[in-house]
Amino acid sequence: MAAFAMLAALACNQSKDTSVHQSMYDLNMPIIQTKYTADPSPIVIGDTLYLYTSHDDDHGENFIMRDWLLYTTTDMVNWQDRGAVASLRDFKWYKNNNGAWAQQVVERNGKFYMYCPIHGNGISVLVADSPYGPFVDPLGGTLVWQKEHWYDIDPTVWIDDDGQAYMYWGNPNLYYVKLNEDMISYSGDIVELPHIEDYQEGPWFYKRNGKYYLAFASTCCPEGIGYAMSDSPTGPWEYKGHIMDHTHRDRGNHPGIIDYKGKSWCFGQNYDIFRLEESRHAERRSVALAEMHYNEDGTIQEIPYFVDLKIEQVEWFNPYKKVQAETMAWGYGLKTIPKNQWGKDRWDQLVTNIDDGEYIKLRGVDFGSGAKSFTVCASALLYGGSIEIRLDDFDGKLVGKVDIGCTKNELEQFTTKIRGAKGVHDLCLVFKASRYQEKNLFQLDWWRMDQ
Repeated sequence: MAAFAMLAALACNQSKDTSVHQSMYDLNMPIIQTKYTADPSPIVIGDTLYLYTSHDDDHGENFIMRDWLLYTTTDMVNWQDRGAVASLRDFKWYKNNNGAWAQQVVERNGKFYMYCPIHGNGISVLVADSPYGPFVDPLGGTLVWQKEHWYDIDPTVWIDDDGQAYMYWGNPNLYYVKLNEDMISYSGDIVELPHIEDYQEGPWFYKRNGKYYLAFASTCCPEGIGYAMSDSPTGPWEYKGHIMDHTHRDRGNHPGIIDYKGKSWCFGQNYDIFRLEESRHAERRSVALAEMHYNEDGTIQEIPYFVDLKIEQVEWFNPYKKVQAETMAWGYGLKTIPKNQWGKDRWDQLVTNIDDGEYIKLRGVDFGSGAKSFTVCASALLYGGSIEIRLDDFDGKLVGKVDIGCTKNELEQFTTKIRGAKGVHDLCLVFKASRYQEKNLFQLDWWRMDQ
């Protein structure tokens, strides 16, 4: 209970005491801390889970949303930031700079389709040959737009076993259409369904073991996560209850549900990263994660609020490879920026905004018989600083330290010896100031351990 009391105290503390904040990640805080993320849309491609999200502006009071982001993982606790993969600028016909609401990405015939609501302008679609983009607009306009109202938000798409694709959407009403095989057009009329008990918005439509599911953000506010089931992709839908109950600890929610590596996962969203700084409300949301369990009859066991859970890592992390620095389980206070937003690998990011005392934490790192050296690629415009390499937590066992001097803003490699890193531990890269500089110490590109 002491940890929860600490979190309550932090919510009213305006200072940036990152060492305290970061020691609390075991509360199952949101999985991304370097940006505000919302509207999770997971998809499994090969051995990797790809998580697309919308993006709240760092200073937004209401919904300021301009692009869509991508994160990837293979272990469900360490996430690599892949940057913004699409934005409102990809719709040349749209002349404003806000309204990039809850998206979903699906794959068909080797192409990736991103269904994008632009608030007040219906639902459009982008398509790419890679999950990283670039995404392009094949229609030059909207896929669905009922201009008499603003209910056309939160699309969710599922391709059934017979090849028929369906798109559901809507707040406060619920609609669906049958998509054509090209995935950018539909046949028949838009169908409005009878109201489902507790339905508000954010539907997530999928099929599992022959049963159809419609999870959704339940009646606002605060929103929980409810769900309904059906024997048909078009209903009728029978309300089944809560996946996560309404709670005063949250305000809005938005489910994204998927099976991955033998477990079922429910993504949602909350305001807990924003609560580390302020107790008031603003639309700066963060994606959170919970493991989910089904009963034998296909119904879903209710899960507690995200903070009250613990996510079990599904595989250990390998440090003996080039690890992009933007891969982390926790990095509160840090930011990421594109390494080269015009380059071929637009997904490649740099970690920046690095201040004294902040750190990157990776969970479940398997050092095996022992690491002997640590190499990091970094740049420092001015005085630089150092990285302490610690095990288990920010103040854990020190196994190495590397100094990063002025590189005139050019990326250079720095190497140090490692002693005592064996077996499986959490890994912390703790950033320390130089004598003359406490903020914006350097930027990180990648790192690697060697045996």
